[in-house]
Amino acid sequence: VQLVESGGGLVQPGESLRLSCAASGFTFSSSAMSWYRQAPGKGRELVAAITSVGGSTKFADSVKGRFIISRDNAKNTVYLQMNSLKPEDTAVYYCNVGFRWPTVDWGQGTQVTVSS
Repeated sequence: VQLVESGGGLVQPGESLRLSCAASGFTFSSSAMSWYRQAPGKGRELVAAITSVGGSTKFADSVKGRFIISRDNAKNTVYLQMNSLKPEDTAVYYCNVGFRWPTVDWGQGTQVTVSS
């Protein structure tokens, strides 16, 4: 299993970013996927998850209404559209396989920094 996250960067509060996670080594189209984040000095938390065909999603309360998770099974890629970013969204973002908890080794993550 390989998960490669990309799309992070430095943005100002209120701006948007779209993260991508390219997956390989397993049957992506049959797998729920999720995004996690880890802020400095804090544990890793689930941000969003999506079922295998995208029929169901869930979000952490802190990002509801601002983040959108989606997937393209033809490209083996899951996305996280992050809007109205806040400084507290600053973290390293990771994707993983599963809807309720991570099930595979972590990738390298992508850094998101929200700062004016």
